[in-house]
Amino acid sequence: MYSTPKILLSGSKNRGVPLYIQEDLRVFPKSNSSSSIIDCLEKEIYKLKIEIVLGSPIIAIKEKNELLELTIKSEQKKELYSHVIIASGGSPKIEGLHWLARLNHEITPPVPSLFTFNMPHEQITKLMGISLKNVIVKVEGTKLKSSGPLLITHWGMSGPAILKLSSLGARSLNELEYNFKIQLNWVNQTNNSIVEKALKECALKNPNKKVSSTKFNYIPERLWIYLINKSEISNSKKWNELGKKSINKLINQLTNDIYSIKGKTTFKEEFVTCGGVSLESIDLKTMQSKSIKNLYFAGEVLDIDAITGGYNFQAAWTTGFIAGKLN
Repeated sequence: MYSTPKILLSGSKNRGVPLYIQEDLRVFPKSNSSSSIIDCLEKEIYKLKIEIVLGSPIIAIKEKNELLELTIKSEQKKELYSHVIIASGGSPKIEGLHWLARLNHEITPPVPSLFTFNMPHEQITKLMGISLKNVIVKVEGTKLKSSGPLLITHWGMSGPAILKLSSLGARSLNELEYNFKIQLNWVNQTNNSIVEKALKECALKNPNKKVSSTKFNYIPERLWIYLINKSEISNSKKWNELGKKSINKLINQLTNDIYSIKGKTTFKEEFVTCGGVSLESIDLKTMQSKSIKNLYFAGEVLDIDAITGGYNFQAAWTTGFIAGKLN
């Protein structure tokens, strides 16, 4: 049996930028670079004299004489350990979790989470680069809704509001095969009467100005022109020429702008999946397997995901800390 702690990896080692240790225990490092996290972990590994073994994927684990026997694929050999922590990350396909299912762990099928929306047939993608600080996004025909910053891209839409929605609706959107419609509220105001009042006040202040050349709310100029044209209002139209019908169209465009989503980012661009080893198979006080003694889990291999990357980092750190105690 090996008494020296080891980390068995299937990939290669990465080196990063200098370490910045934070006294306030922020989730993200001062450098704002993930390399700093790698450096921090490496520093502790070297300090504790933990051996890192590269290119060593584990293809089987089984109990043997109150120990855990690991079968290493690359070397075709078996090693015995008193305790094992699995922190292999999420798998985009359920096939990557079959080896854990064979150990009597319940597996929740993985689906993508935290992805952007593709809009190949929408003209708004021509406004790529435009961002807004606070919008409301809904998935039409469902209760799925989120709010926050939004970014228009050359392929569709991204930003915290979209990523949060993709996380909240990960399974529902997967069932829809990523073919659905979203309703956008550009002004973050659900009371249409307030929006109508704001538009009428703008008209009173700028009666002889063109609607297209008047800034409204915090909407960027290019997006404002796009929205008034979508409302069938010409660029030459003045505020005092707008009738009730045009105002109502504009209100609808500002608060209920509909776009068709046809697909999402690919697995290479997604950075979180929901699904994995079910929490029903784990003792959450210790992160130990309920099926196999001294086998522990940490990180995204578990069925844990959250609405932003920061929360997922926190879940990884927390489960890793608890598992590391080897209670």
